[in-house]
Amino acid sequence: MAILTEDECKAILKKALSYSKADECEININGGDSANIRYARNSVSTSGSLSSTTMAISSAFGKKLGIVTLNEYTDEAIASAVKRSEDLAKLAPENPEYMPFLGPQTYVPAPKTFVPATAAITPAQRTTMVEQSLNVAKESKLTAAGFLQNSANFSAMMNSHGLFAYNTSTDINFSITLRTADSQGSGYATKDYNDVNKLDTLASTKIAAQKASGSLSARAIEPGKYTVILEPAAGIVLLEQLYGGLDARSADEGRSFLSKPGGKSKLGEKLVDERINIYTDPSHPDLPASSWSGDGQPQVKRTWIEKGVIKNFTYSRYWAQKKGVKPIPNPGNIIMEGGTQTLEELIKGTQKGILVTRLWYIRPVDPQTLLFTGLTRDGTFYIENGQIKFPIKNLRFNESPVIMLNNLDALGKAERTVSGESGQSALIPPMRIKEFTFTSLSDAV
Repeated sequence: MAILTEDECKAILKKALSYSKADECEININGGDSANIRYARNSVSTSGSLSSTTMAISSAFGKKLGIVTLNEYTDEAIASAVKRSEDLAKLAPENPEYMPFLGPQTYVPAPKTFVPATAAITPAQRTTMVEQSLNVAKESKLTAAGFLQNSANFSAMMNSHGLFAYNTSTDINFSITLRTADSQGSGYATKDYNDVNKLDTLASTKIAAQKASGSLSARAIEPGKYTVILEPAAGIVLLEQLYGGLDARSADEGRSFLSKPGGKSKLGEKLVDERINIYTDPSHPDLPASSWSGDGQPQVKRTWIEKGVIKNFTYSRYWAQKKGVKPIPNPGNIIMEGGTQTLEELIKGTQKGILVTRLWYIRPVDPQTLLFTGLTRDGTFYIENGQIKFPIKNLRFNESPVIMLNNLDALGKAERTVSGESGQSALIPPMRIKEFTFTSLSDAV
């Protein structure tokens, strides 16, 4: 029952709504099938699969809201859950920021978020993909730890005002860390796609193996300001702090790096280098996303930063009403335009600098300037005269993505990657950044 069709969702949601006696009622149902293999020390440690669905019933009387979730869909169970949600709503205090549920919406044609081949992955296919990865580790005399997971999901919502939305999606995610026998060298790679046919665990593991073997005998260098090349898996964990913070309310209330004195914001102002363009497009072929947001608002192609200028903020429906503007939901995907150079070409064009495979343990230092700290890991290398010369010990950085993007030197070709911090995917180019600040050495590998 994990993947329900659109007609099946309509039928069960209509039935649930028929029991409602609230002023308004909204019901969400979602679920899916997922399966995974986890391995460590060059052998599989766990594997498993999960099939589940969940229904959430939201009932409102005026500005009083009650919510009940369930995963049993008999008539009696649904009727009882609707009644409980109404009882809870009557007991709840009024929410001064409550917004009535939306009426019918118009959505763009559904993007290709669901790929049948990904939904149909078999245990044998997963085993083969992991076997290829493990063979690379064993042949290279390296120790592997990895995770492979695929999923197929659906989501639907319907309310008493006539809104209905439905979407299906698939995903396959792979990450691999390889260590040398003495644990002094480490390499990493990660990939995430809707389409299983785009995933090559063998190629990704070979990249991680090359970095692990190449990072042996790392040298210590003095902390300071360096030109760096951030691979997409490294750059995304800082960039998501920027595009994830484009919120109108926090800016208007003075709680954001986008705030200005007197309750004003930096909307419409140039914030970063003019080569920076960031947008949302649910129909993008390499990063398709749902055509509707969690509260039922349509997702459309929208520019967030254009030629370095902040073009849009997200506005909750409440804050948009308060400010007299149209609501803008959180983006369903993020695409950052890149250049034409490959990662190898960025390296060749670097006189002196540092190649960073990955950044991790990201923590805020100053929200008002968007300053963060964290560490490099899993392959950090010194570049000289366009060539990787030697591995270096890992470094702690203190850097703001705003300052970073004002020190932009070059952009490579954008590619799909996934954040090791949030788990969210985006299209991000490798970036060459000047004056990137490293503050201390780290003994971690």
